[in-house]
Amino acid sequence: MAVSMKNTSQGVGSAANTDIAPAVMRDMFRSMLLARALDERMWLLNRAGKAPFVISCQGHEAAQVGAAFALDHTKDFTLPYYRGLGTVLVMGMTPAEVMLALFARAADPSSGGRQMPAHYSSRRLRIVTQSSPVGTQIPHAAGIALAEQIRGGDAVAWTSFGEGTTSQGDFHEGINFAAVHQLPVIFQCENNEYAISVPQKMQMAVKSVAERGAAYGIPGVSVDGTDVLAMYEATRRAVERARAGDGPTLIEARVVRLTAHSSDDNDRAYRSQQELRAMRQHDPIARFATYLHEHDLISEDEERDMRQVIAAEVDSATDLAERAPLPEPETLYDHVYAP
Repeated sequence: MAVSMKNTSQGVGSAANTDIAPAVMRDMFRSMLLARALDERMWLLNRAGKAPFVISCQGHEAAQVGAAFALDHTKDFTLPYYRGLGTVLVMGMTPAEVMLALFARAADPSSGGRQMPAHYSSRRLRIVTQSSPVGTQIPHAAGIALAEQIRGGDAVAWTSFGEGTTSQGDFHEGINFAAVHQLPVIFQCENNEYAISVPQKMQMAVKSVAERGAAYGIPGVSVDGTDVLAMYEATRRAVERARAGDGPTLIEARVVRLTAHSSDDNDRAYRSQQELRAMRQHDPIARFATYLHEHDLISEDEERDMRQVIAAEVDSATDLAERAPLPEPETLYDHVYAP
C-alpha cells in the first residue's frame, strides 16, 4: 500500500472525539456488519448467475457509516456513488430494497427495475441517484445545496466519489461552483488508490486528494477512512461548518478496496498477492470490532448474536427479492417519455 494506511496502528478513534454513546457505536458496528453481509451475498448471487453486476463497498464501510452517522437523516441529502451501500443503509434503505434493485424487480425503489445495480435512489430518504458516468453527482450536489441556500434552509448535501473521479471535469465544476457560492456541501472522496486498475500515482501529481481543496479556497481534510470514529468526527465538523454558512469541505477518506473494482474486473492482473494480503490487515470491520472489545463496549456473545440476526435479515431480503415480480412489459416506456 502507498500512503493510505500509515497511521492505522494508532487504533480506532485515535484522532477522533470518542465521546459517542456506546449504543451509537454498537449501531455503527451493526451498520458496517450489515453492509459487509449484504455485499458478500451479492457477490455470491453474481457468481451463481442470479445478479448481473456487483460493485463492492468492502473496505469502505467505516468511511461511509461514520460519515452517514454525522448527517441529519430527517433533512440532509445524500448523493452516493456506486460503492455507497453503507451510506444508503444508514440513511434508511432496507436490505430488501437493496436486493429488489439487484434483481431488477418492479418494486425496486431506485428505478422500478430499470437501472443497473448500485445506482441507489430514494425520494423518501432524500437519496439522489447518480448517472453511470462517474462524477455526475458532484455538480448535482452543488445544485441541491444552492436550492437549499436560496430557500433559506439549513440542510446539507453530502456526496461521495472515488479518487479517480477527481480527474473528471464534473469534480472541478461542482466543487468550484460550491466554493464560490459558499454552498452547504460535503464532498467525500473515498480514496482506495485505484481508479479501476490505474494507481493514484498515475492519476495525479499530488500525494493527497485533500490537497486539491486549497485550489478552490475550501478546507481539504485527509482522514483514515478505516477508522469509523475519525470519519464521524471529520464529517460532524464539516456539517457544522456547512450549516453555519461557511461553505463546503472536501474530505478525503483513505480506504482500502478489499475486492476487485467490480464483478467484471480481475484485480489480480494489476495487484500483487502481497498487496492483496496486506490490505486484509486494514479491514475496517475487524479493526472496529477489536476497539469495541478492548473497551468493553460489546461482548463476544453480543457480537455473535448481532451477526446471526444480520445473516437472517440478509436471507429474508434475498428470498423476498427473488420471489418479487419483474416489471410488466407494458411499463417499458414509463419514465422514459412524457405522458
